[in-house]
Amino acid sequence: MKVAIQKFIFFFLFCFCTVISSYADKVYNFDATCQQAYKEITSLRLASGQKLTALARQQNPDNLIPEMLDSYADFFVLFFNEDPADLKMRKPHFNNYLEKLSDGPDSSPFYNYCRSVVLIQQACVETKFGERWSAGWDFRKAFSLIKDNKKKFPSFVPNNMIYGPMQVVAGTIPDGYKWLAGLFGIKGSISNGMALMQNVVNSNDAYAKLFSTEVIFYYCYIMFYIENQPQQVFQLINQKKLDLVNNHLMAYMAANLAINNKMNEYARSIILNRNSSSAYLQAPVWNFELAYVQLRHLELADATKNFEYFVSHFKGKFYVKDAYEKLAWCYYLQGNTTAANNARQIVLKKGDTETDADKQAYKDAKTGKWPNIILLRARVLNDGGYNNQAIALLQSKSEKDFPDATDQLEFTYRTGRIYDDMNNNDAAIKYYITTISLGENRTEYYASRAALQIGMIYEKQGKKNLAIQYYKKCLAMDDHDYKDSIDQKAKSGIARCSGG
Repeated sequence: MKVAIQKFIFFFLFCFCTVISSYADKVYNFDATCQQAYKEITSLRLASGQKLTALARQQNPDNLIPEMLDSYADFFVLFFNEDPADLKMRKPHFNNYLEKLSDGPDSSPFYNYCRSVVLIQQACVETKFGERWSAGWDFRKAFSLIKDNKKKFPSFVPNNMIYGPMQVVAGTIPDGYKWLAGLFGIKGSISNGMALMQNVVNSNDAYAKLFSTEVIFYYCYIMFYIENQPQQVFQLINQKKLDLVNNHLMAYMAANLAINNKMNEYARSIILNRNSSSAYLQAPVWNFELAYVQLRHLELADATKNFEYFVSHFKGKFYVKDAYEKLAWCYYLQGNTTAANNARQIVLKKGDTETDADKQAYKDAKTGKWPNIILLRARVLNDGGYNNQAIALLQSKSEKDFPDATDQLEFTYRTGRIYDDMNNNDAAIKYYITTISLGENRTEYYASRAALQIGMIYEKQGKKNLAIQYYKKCLAMDDHDYKDSIDQKAKSGIARCSGG
């Protein structure tokens, strides 16, 4: 009996020591091969990047960094293309990566960092595929891990690249989702988050330089949408001499932000001049972006082709209703009412309403009403930054020229918005105030957006109290289109003006 017990103890100790030895051998080594793989993957040259991660595993089978890098590759495929078949194949990979990454030594700053990155990527994918509850929990886990990592390894600069954006996002959660943030125990601060990211952008730390592309991606989007500083974004793109030809992630960011900043020709140049090699992730989103550029210059035949390519090749649901609505506009503006009506009917059937643009497209399609053709032409031209052409369509008109109440409201808003973009602040504010008067109790977004724009004008002028007054007026308007996204911008404005 005693011999049997001794054998059992010996066997137990042997197994325990083997596990400890195996655990101790695992490392997080961001070696030269992994660094090159990271650069390839974050340029969206995924196949060459994953060949390098395979090589890194051969060179050191105990190195866990390739697990995180392969997670990036899965994330980009799922995020940009949203193919359910890819999801079925790739989604289980995230749990595999997390399990393997947990085998490393917790004495390394990469232990929690890598797991936090994978959880964020998984949460973003879950959001794209409508798994909101799972996404919330994964975001919460990532937030907790990176927060702990920052306390345990305060000098580890990459922490700030992740914790900074999470702080900003948590600090701008719309009121309708505050309960969720409270449930998950997430608290944020825009100013703290921006400071953390800026720390990485300006750092000479070796890891800050390695992750520079990724942090600039986050920083530019937050500067653009939360800080409302588009000029600084494009200055940074130029200052950092970002490769907008051979790095498709940077090219996508710059083109997408340019389209949303009404810099149509700049966006067109980036899209058409990027490296066209098949070595990059092939994504229909490029056709979607180019179609927007062409629509906004009234290149309707070309825009139609690219919107059609997008809706026939894209497997996901985000912006599908929006794409079909814009396709319908292309047909409508070309006088092809049959094709326009067919496209509008598809808006009701395909895609979902997760994004504000898709919600609006669905709502518009349900009305069965077509926009006033003059206002629509002015809108798309203004959205492209062609303000002289846009104002020429509206200058000789007043709201009395539009019998429909919604058209009157859009006319005053659109005229104000064009004058705003032309830096004619007095005229812009005049039309915006009329818009608020006409529409603050209606469900269209024009009045709310007009209040937001007045707030932005006063903020630029340094009149912070007036700016806050109009931001609050914006927030006070309920039950209108784009409520969440407009409110988020207004809250960000209040935080900037009040130093929050």
